[in-house]
Amino acid sequence: MIAIGCDHGGIELKEQIIEHLKKRGIECSDVGCYSKESCDYPVYAHKVADLVLSGECELGILICGTGIGMSMAANKIKGIRAALCGDCFSAEKTREHNNANVLCLGARVIGPELAFRIADTFIDAKFSGDERHVRRIDMFE
Repeated sequence: MIAIGCDHGGIELKEQIIEHLKKRGIECSDVGCYSKESCDYPVYAHKVADLVLSGECELGILICGTGIGMSMAANKIKGIRAALCGDCFSAEKTREHNNANVLCLGARVIGPELAFRIADTFIDAKFSGDERHVRRIDMFE
């Protein structure tokens, strides 16, 4: 299961990604937001992080206008390795090399089709487990 959350700037893309993943047979736990009224994105970063850290969800996706605020908020939470990705190569490598557990997307930066491809790549990629990558992750944990 994938935990997914957004602020008011990412609500439409969040709903589109949920539908896309549903077609792939992937369930999502939608933690909000549910309206276009201005809201505080760190609230949703924490909700997604809690589900990922508890093990209830394997990975998380966070969406705001640029993805920057969500990635900054999520990376303040111990155990979360959030990556802002605007292309599939970055999404693949951040899972393989950094064992990222949260994908951040900018709804005002990329369109839905690219977002679907990035999300698919992130979800399908696996951590390599190479010693050098484990060592580096341990350094920032």
